[in-house]
Amino acid sequence: MTRMRTEIGEQPEALRRTLDCLLPRMSDVGLVARGTRQVLFIARGSSDNAAVYGRYLIESEAGRLATLAAPSIATAYRTKLDLSGVLAVAISQSGATEEIIETLDWAAGCGARTVAVTNAARSPLAELAEVALITEAGEELAVPATKTYTTQLAAVAVLALGLGADLDQAELRRVPDELARLVEETEASPALPAIVEELARVPGMVVSGRGLAFGTALELALKLKEACYLQAMGLSYADLLHGPIAVVDAETPALLVAADEGPTLPGTVELARRVTGAGARAYGIGGGLADVCSYTLPGPRLPEWVAPLGLIVPGQLVTESLARALGIDPDVPRGLRKVTQTR
Repeated sequence: MTRMRTEIGEQPEALRRTLDCLLPRMSDVGLVARGTRQVLFIARGSSDNAAVYGRYLIESEAGRLATLAAPSIATAYRTKLDLSGVLAVAISQSGATEEIIETLDWAAGCGARTVAVTNAARSPLAELAEVALITEAGEELAVPATKTYTTQLAAVAVLALGLGADLDQAELRRVPDELARLVEETEASPALPAIVEELARVPGMVVSGRGLAFGTALELALKLKEACYLQAMGLSYADLLHGPIAVVDAETPALLVAADEGPTLPGTVELARRVTGAGARAYGIGGGLADVCSYTLPGPRLPEWVAPLGLIVPGQLVTESLARALGIDPDVPRGLRKVTQTR
């Protein structure tokens, strides 16, 4: 068994530990955010995809404007901005990426209040922030992020609750059991080897979702690129329909992700019909797509706001299985390290 597969299976317990540690910290988030109106996420890579989830969750449920930072403004252009009224949230699994540390320090110098989300309690990022939300993923040995990513999503969900989102904590507490079920049912599904067999014959694909599921689409596309060397394009289906859908054809399938409920599900279903109607293959993650895709993997039985914590899991299993089918070791993809430093 690969390290990546082992760590996919460790996610339910990692999430339980993380929620036990972070849900009591909601009041700390509320205190540091007092007097702020906007959230600025600072991240790269998988952490940036977690931030995309955070942006949609905080805007839709906590009623605050949330944006993604461009770290180059701080580290390359060294522009001074007025960030009073801003809560800067830096996300980094290692807490050691110099660009992210420097950008959070820059944000504080511009007047922002600061929060860190990291898996390393003694990291420079955790020490820099006013409040550090430490995830409890444990050591992650495979280069592709799995359990550090899902625990980041859990931390972002706690952040939203701390910012006043009127959501049920009990629904968040259900996530670990749902992840355990998803691992078991995905591996038992005949759709998994069928999808892997077909993807092993194509050079590229489109991965699409919208709204709260958009970050999942981006993260899954990233996993397929870094672990399988597949030319995977992650897009909102709204952007996909504005032109890039032209690349979807008999040799370029689409993998669509959606919660079983929510305002973006009908559009995702319609996109699947359009893809298959054009003679291309469409694969789905989520029960709402079962009747319109070529093959569908099970999705989480969770409300839309926490569904992304489960939606990524079948995609992780597809990635790990596809890498092995292609003769690639997903634990150590070429040219990558666990901690990436950006100049």
